[in-house]
Amino acid sequence: MEKDKALGRVSAAISGLRDLNATLKIGLDTVLDIISGDVGGIMLLNEQTRTLAYHVYHNLSSNYAEEMHLKLGEGIAGKVAQSGKSKLVDDLASEPNAAHPSLISTEGLRAFVSVPLRAKGKVLGVMNVASYAPRQFTERDMLVLDSIGDQLGIAIEQSNLYEQLKRSRERYRRLAQQILVAQEEERQRIARELHDDTSQTLSGLALNLQALVEMADKTGINSIEFKTRLKKVHALAVQVGSEVSRLIANLRPTLLDTIGLVPAIRHYAETNLVPAGMNISFKFDKGVSSLSPQIEAGLFRIVQGTVGNILHHSKAKNVTISLQQQSNDEIVLQITDDGIGFDVATITRIEESGQGAGLFSMKERTRLLGGSCRIDSQPGQGTRINVVVPLVKSIANEKD
Repeated sequence: MEKDKALGRVSAAISGLRDLNATLKIGLDTVLDIISGDVGGIMLLNEQTRTLAYHVYHNLSSNYAEEMHLKLGEGIAGKVAQSGKSKLVDDLASEPNAAHPSLISTEGLRAFVSVPLRAKGKVLGVMNVASYAPRQFTERDMLVLDSIGDQLGIAIEQSNLYEQLKRSRERYRRLAQQILVAQEEERQRIARELHDDTSQTLSGLALNLQALVEMADKTGINSIEFKTRLKKVHALAVQVGSEVSRLIANLRPTLLDTIGLVPAIRHYAETNLVPAGMNISFKFDKGVSSLSPQIEAGLFRIVQGTVGNILHHSKAKNVTISLQQQSNDEIVLQITDDGIGFDVATITRIEESGQGAGLFSMKERTRLLGGSCRIDSQPGQGTRINVVVPLVKSIANEKD
């Protein structure tokens, strides 16, 4: 029963902790309190060097903790880590297998217990409990220490897994950020080539066809079929030119590079939503300063995706787009509509049909800018999207 209470105390103390130092420190302090101990420390095993070193300790001198490095199988703790079996020593100073006897003598350690910290049959480190005065560790102490050692071993493994996950997420974030930057650069390159080559060629073709239509009228060509087909080809060339211009604007709006984010947002929203019969109101903060290309591109893509969703799904009549800079710390983009709305809770993943891709893309872009994205909507109550991007962090990321 006492062992169960002890395990419960340790479990409650370290439950939910993600930081390894905090986990081990609280675990060690709780153990020492349970067995009325006054000296102890936790050594972790370095997988690469196969050595043990103190990670946290209590009432040990800094010199002892920093100098006590053990190879696997060296000294009492090294043998415990190698065998996975606990070891009790009544007087450490007289123990022939103890490593670094001069350090032990200077420290004045006497009774000593070392227990392995295991997880899934693998030893991750050891927990040492000692005393400066003669002491007999009881069988109850050993049972408690062994059980808590296993519990701390699991906590260490979970903490290591969490750190690996954090590193993986950071690698993913950096990779995704690089992909988005490369994507914007590629969009810009394609838009530039379309403008410089394809669009110019189409414009020349349309002008030449217009000239041919006028020549046919002036030279008295009487073939109605010929002139009709010529006019159709001219109209088709003009239409294709308009589509290419629209494609260029979607790939990389010229206004975004020449005038800035606000005119680009206004132009894109009006061009797409007004023809659909929607009323648009804008609330742009006059104090919005010049933003980094990364932030401008990210916010414009969020507007682009939101406008597309409104156009195709909302059946809205009124749309409001707001862009405000709050002091010098963050910029807030808010887009609201009075459309049919939807149940946000039902969008939990991207369907094979593509449903949900826009919302997840919006949130991902915001997250990569270091910001937050909140989507509020209910059936019949319209939709509000609120994006907050911190300017300080974004500028720092850009410098990196």
